[in-house]
Amino acid sequence: MISSMTGFAREETTTAGGSLVCELRSVNHRFLEAGLRLSEELRGLESELRAALARELRRGKVDCTLQFRPAAGTDRNAEIDHGALAQLLGRLRDVSAALPDLGGVDPRLDLIDVLKWPGIVRDTVVDPEPVIAAARTLFTAALKDMSHARAREGARLAELIEQRCAALESLVAQVKRRLPEVLTHIRTRIVARIHELQLEVDRERLEQEIALILQRMDVAEELDRLTGHIEEIRRVLMAPEPAGRRLDFLMQELNREANTLSSKSQDLETTRAAVDMKVSIEQMREQVQNIE
Repeated sequence: MISSMTGFAREETTTAGGSLVCELRSVNHRFLEAGLRLSEELRGLESELRAALARELRRGKVDCTLQFRPAAGTDRNAEIDHGALAQLLGRLRDVSAALPDLGGVDPRLDLIDVLKWPGIVRDTVVDPEPVIAAARTLFTAALKDMSHARAREGARLAELIEQRCAALESLVAQVKRRLPEVLTHIRTRIVARIHELQLEVDRERLEQEIALILQRMDVAEELDRLTGHIEEIRRVLMAPEPAGRRLDFLMQELNREANTLSSKSQDLETTRAAVDMKVSIEQMREQVQNIE
């Protein structure tokens, strides 16, 4: 069954050390693109969470926020990341060395500013493992909820696409029913025109020319291909794999056949039907843009 690329989920839980909140939002995108905003205590989970998203989703721009809010009075340790501190001091020395002519530069450091630099101080819970374990569980629940939301939206889109397919199928059947009448009318019109002009023509040659004209104007192949594409759309909608790209290709093929039908048409009703087909195809294409 198809899935939408649009979804939202929010989960919240409380641990001994504080509360965890996870929000997932996804919108349309050609590929899978994930943006994660994690609390400092949970940064180590980033690659694991990205892998989980890749296993569950195929397309969409996903924004994930996973925040830990410590409980009031919880014991915490302010730890210095000595590696990050060494890097920062090295960059400061480089800057100082690069500005030898600026005598006004004070090489002394403001320690408070150093401590405020991102990554220098890690404010961590004394025992982070329960928080990390709870964060994993919470993220899994939020991802499952969002997948279900995307599936529900996908089912709604599939229903709308099926309605457009039924309308398109009805228009194809309408044109097929009229096709013999249209071809007969074209033949009658050609013969009447020749008689009107009082032309002396070879009967066998005339029949050959009329046959060629009718062949060029015959849209039976286009109608058959339209029917085939509609059947393929229905098959893809029921398939378990992601369907968005395949459906987008089928929309292009449907539009191509509808355009050919319109250009070949020598009948007002057929032309109107071709226009209605293109309207239904465009409506389907808009829905397909939302499908994973």
